[in-house]
Amino acid sequence: MLKTEQKDKFLIVHVLEKRLDASIAPDFKDEMKALIANGQQYIILDLSQTDFLDSSGLGAIVSTLKLLKGEGDLILCGVQGAVISLFKLTRMDNIFSIYPTVTDAIANAA
Repeated sequence: MLKTEQKDKFLIVHVLEKRLDASIAPDFKDEMKALIANGQQYIILDLSQTDFLDSSGLGAIVSTLKLLKGEGDLILCGVQGAVISLFKLTRMDNIFSIYPTVTDAIANAA
């Protein structure tokens, strides 16, 4: 479901699922919680392979941000199509920093 790689202070988390919905969200949330518990504070979430997100998936992403408790950051990239539309509709695009690519996210957040 997730593939991770470290780049400087950032943990890049690639979501390998096409859908981040109610069937996947609990596992996603658990995996992200474990990464944060292991000390990861600056996370770039790559959603470029995800083309569907429902309220459960959105809730899991928001929950991940809350788990960081202001001691780090969750940056999104690769958000497109219906997924970016949901972020705009819910105004979550004002809460999260969103960049087109991982490279852009690193360059702008460093």
